[in-house]
Amino acid sequence: LSWALLLLTVALVLGGTAAARCPTPCICDNLHTHVICLNGNLTAVPSDVPQLTKKLDLRGNSFTVIPVGAFLDTPYLTHLDLEHCKVERLEEGAFRGLGRLVHLNLASNGIALLYQESLDGLSSLQHLILERNRIEEIQPGAFGHLGSLTVLDLRANALVYLPDMVFQGLQGLRWLRLSHNALHVLSSEAFAALPALRRLSLDHNELQALPGEALARLDGATRLDLGHNPITYVAEEALAMASLKHLSLDHAALQDVAPDAFTHSPQLRTLDLRKNQLRGLLPLAGAGELARVSLAGNPLLCSCLLRPFHNWLARARVQAEGSCAAPPALRGRPLDSLRPPEMRCGRPRPPPSPTTPSVPPRVAGSGRCPRGCACSPDFHHGSCENRGLQEIPRGFPKDTRLLDLRRNTFGTVPPGAFPGLKELVSLHLQSCSIRALLPGALRGLESLVYLYLTDNHLSTLAATAFKGALQLAYLDLDHNAFTHLPAGAFQLLPNLISLHLQHNAIEEMGEGDLAGPQGLRWLYLAGNAIRHIAPTALAPAKMLEKLHLEGNHLAEVPTVALWGLPALSELKLSRNPIKRVQDGAFRPVASSLQHLYLDNMGLEWISPGAFAGLGPKIRSLYLESNKMTNIPNMSNFTGLEILNLRDVPFHCDCQLLPLHRWIDKLNLRVGATCGSPEEARGLKVKLSTTFLTCPGWGRGEVGGASPDKAKKKRWGKSTARGFKKGRA
Repeated sequence: LSWALLLLTVALVLGGTAAARCPTPCICDNLHTHVICLNGNLTAVPSDVPQLTKKLDLRGNSFTVIPVGAFLDTPYLTHLDLEHCKVERLEEGAFRGLGRLVHLNLASNGIALLYQESLDGLSSLQHLILERNRIEEIQPGAFGHLGSLTVLDLRANALVYLPDMVFQGLQGLRWLRLSHNALHVLSSEAFAALPALRRLSLDHNELQALPGEALARLDGATRLDLGHNPITYVAEEALAMASLKHLSLDHAALQDVAPDAFTHSPQLRTLDLRKNQLRGLLPLAGAGELARVSLAGNPLLCSCLLRPFHNWLARARVQAEGSCAAPPALRGRPLDSLRPPEMRCGRPRPPPSPTTPSVPPRVAGSGRCPRGCACSPDFHHGSCENRGLQEIPRGFPKDTRLLDLRRNTFGTVPPGAFPGLKELVSLHLQSCSIRALLPGALRGLESLVYLYLTDNHLSTLAATAFKGALQLAYLDLDHNAFTHLPAGAFQLLPNLISLHLQHNAIEEMGEGDLAGPQGLRWLYLAGNAIRHIAPTALAPAKMLEKLHLEGNHLAEVPTVALWGLPALSELKLSRNPIKRVQDGAFRPVASSLQHLYLDNMGLEWISPGAFAGLGPKIRSLYLESNKMTNIPNMSNFTGLEILNLRDVPFHCDCQLLPLHRWIDKLNLRVGATCGSPEEARGLKVKLSTTFLTCPGWGRGEVGGASPDKAKKKRWGKSTARGFKKGRA
């Protein structure tokens, strides 16, 4: 009994201590050891989280960097959620000490690069969610300490290339999600060392051919998703996956599939070929276990040419979905309803299937390495980082794919600086005191995808600076000395996807500055001195999805310049001196915009029609740290997930009641507080119903008008109707 009383006393003391230590903006559930700090405007991980906490939810804060040892005081964490926290960098050792963590959510942040030790210390981690970041490259060994991981989610990032052994260390991984990237180059050993993998999702990428050599390493995978890639042809023996049972190649650009394409995938049971350009198929040899083929949405020609395939379906007892597109007499007929005599020929046999595109032989490495540098033949990497070099070294192995020359003092990159490196994919020249990139400097780098020139002294670029690097997709020119966009320099980069020019001294964007890269998707211009954007400055970038203009000198929303950007989904205007937002400010991008940042601007007034055209597509809206006292009608924003209204001095009277009820209906945590009247100052808008009154309020009346009429007067009739029907 005495021991029981002692244990009870200790538990009460610990519980009381935990409760006392609960961080100010958080909610602590000591019974379930769960701490929630949603949308708390935190800029650093709170240091006073109870030590015994197991689940820590920090979604919707503003951390930017997760420093070394950020969670050393909470070693018992099993679940950590950092979604929508504006994280841009994970320092090496950021999660050290979290040996019990099993679930880590880092979705919807701004992480661009995963370093070797970024995820060190997470030996028990099972689920890692990194979707919707801007990860362009993964350093070798980044996942080397995650032997317990079962699910890795890298969807909706900016990956173009996967190097050899990039997932080394993930012995327990069962599902790798790489959908919605821009992958078009996979090294032959990219998926090596993944013995437990069962599902690989590569759909919604830029693969132009089935990456058979890389996929052959996945002996145990049973499901492969390759839909929504521009693959035109599946060649002979293209896929050798011994355990594969389910293959999706839907919504691609397939025009033909070789009869023995799946001979070395004998366990294949379902084959999804929907929504392609297939006119027909031949019998699929070696696919003895196949039970279902989906061909719906293909322009099938049900002539005598399709008879062999049709007969094979019957013999092999394979169920086929799909219908005829021609001839006219059979249009719309399901395949399984056809009889062989109906499948007649009235035109000559089409030409044979195209042959497999020839692949140039791989050039073997020479084994050489410049003095003072390190070369890894296994990873095809070379590194001379921080060696005090004044000239770019030569003599790297010809099969080098990643070359790290950071933190040297080159000054100039001369013509032909990288001879013989035709297979080079990633080139790091950050912090090298480079003042000039001379014409022809990149000559011969025909495979180059990533070029990092961050933190140098570049102020101009010649029109031929990037000549020879036609495949370049990611270009980092941030933290240099540009005072204007180097017009003409991008003309020779037709495949450019991402352009980083933040933290220069650019003062304006002129017509023709972005001519050339018509496929540009992400443009980063934060931290410049831009005052003016010409009406047609952005017009060449018709596929632009992200435009970051925060921290510039814009005095108004550049509405006219936004016309002609039908795919723009994210617009950042934070920290610009924009005091007023006029009617229709975002109408040019109303059909596509999902994320809008208008925070920290000193914004004083938003016109009632400022958000005209915007609606259910809007997912996040940031308005924190401004000076307006009210906001316009947002009743159409029914898909809103994040609304940040912190540090906005709302005037809490009856005019704000519709906003209060709308926030309540959507169950959003917005952090809005009252700035006036005096008796309501500091109170949360969601809790301040006592002060949401106006002079003349009687019982059910506002200055002689009913509450419903008062709502309509401020937010319009549609809002009032929405409240009556229980909508936001």
